[in-house]
Amino acid sequence: MKTGPSGNPDTAAARLRSVDVAEVQPSLAWATLLDLSGRTGPLTRRLASAVRSAIRDGRLPLGAALPPSRTLAEDLGISRWAVTQAYSQLITEGYLTARTGSATRVSWTPHPDDDHVGRPVEPARDGPPRPPRYDFYSSRSDLRAFPRRAWVDAIRSAAETASFDQLDRAEPGGHPRLRTVLAERLNRTRGAAAELGTISVFSGAGQAMTQVAHALLADGHTAIGMEDPGSPRLWQAAESAGLTLLPLPADGDGLVVSALGQHPDLRAVCVGAARQIVFGAPLAPHRRGELLAWARDTGGVVVEDDYDAEFSFDRPAPAALQGTDRDHVFLLGSMSKTLSPTVSVGWAVAPRRWVPAVQAEYEIAAGPTTLNQLALARFMESGAYDRYLRDSRRRLRARRNALIESLSRQLPDCRVISGIASGLDLLLELPDRARADAVVAAAPSRSMHLCDINGLRFRPDPASRSLLLGYGNLSDSVLEEAASVLAELIRASSDMR
Repeated sequence: MKTGPSGNPDTAAARLRSVDVAEVQPSLAWATLLDLSGRTGPLTRRLASAVRSAIRDGRLPLGAALPPSRTLAEDLGISRWAVTQAYSQLITEGYLTARTGSATRVSWTPHPDDDHVGRPVEPARDGPPRPPRYDFYSSRSDLRAFPRRAWVDAIRSAAETASFDQLDRAEPGGHPRLRTVLAERLNRTRGAAAELGTISVFSGAGQAMTQVAHALLADGHTAIGMEDPGSPRLWQAAESAGLTLLPLPADGDGLVVSALGQHPDLRAVCVGAARQIVFGAPLAPHRRGELLAWARDTGGVVVEDDYDAEFSFDRPAPAALQGTDRDHVFLLGSMSKTLSPTVSVGWAVAPRRWVPAVQAEYEIAAGPTTLNQLALARFMESGAYDRYLRDSRRRLRARRNALIESLSRQLPDCRVISGIASGLDLLLELPDRARADAVVAAAPSRSMHLCDINGLRFRPDPASRSLLLGYGNLSDSVLEEAASVLAELIRASSDMR
């Protein structure tokens, strides 16, 4: 019987595992650092010592497959004979085991109490929290419904057909194939006036906003008007680029355009024209005309966030402003809500004179990987995106209806203010005695995720009695239960007064 490193047969029996068990975990350890410097003696002894140290300190775990002798010899720049001699020595010592036709594997562990090979590493105590049972967070896509199989097919097709030069960094502005597909779709479904030469691809709408903000700054703009309440994602992007944010009021008709008169020097405005992020309504027709007239009269620009334009349930979303005035309007959008943030593709359609500045590289890389871009182009060209989006609208419309019905039954004293016609969230007004801040604060204790509407305002309103309920990622199986728990939290907040 071979003894282990301690020389004690009992210890060896405790520390050795059979080859059969080791083969359950076919992990490769070919890239393990084996430092031969600083060791004395013949080369064979130094190599054996380096491998032995890697095993004893856990860098080569039990069951790990070492590289073939020829491969390791080439990697280290030594003779194959030296490697085979070192392996033989470690097999004799009980550190390694070998079988004809199989890899040489580690058969010793510094943790003799391990009952099996490949035990998963325990997650850190401060690791990511478990997802909430009731996800009412706004601006979230339906993550459970992500079309994994179709997306994998698109990724595989892109990887198999892309030429070698397309595996380099993505070109500025994005791959022409994806830009062409996106421009065609925006023109067809949103009434935009996009062209291959005016649309640029980025890693999301936030990054698109960052690039537009940099372009504005380079052109001499120092400030940009932002809806209040509005999108913190876009606020942060514009502010990080160096622009000063000027809050502009918004209501049930969208941006209050008349407020621009209070800022005579302002020449840039960001607006959610298809859907105001909190009130859920599109920019009213008379305000659309006023905003475009302001841009033309002042030589200003409008940055149009096409937020939630794909999710209009009861009536078509109004056409994009950019299609009416391509010289004064930027159009931003992304796949984060329709598919998932993991797709990591957004875009900006810019007035032609602004395109070079929008595509310029500032302090960050501006685009997603070429493979992701080609995969999305393939996904859209195949019709998979349209089918998925059609199914999503049907599913989310049914979820919205079920949620409204459940809220009406569980919370008869609450009123849905707006947001039900489009988008993936709705604005709920609480009873007089209820406290929205208390409901939001208590929600995590019930495994519920709620959006703090004050986080969407420049100045928090402590007297707010409104909740923005997102249902995009709310599981249908717990919808009724979620409404019941929400009702309990609201009643408890009323009792606090």
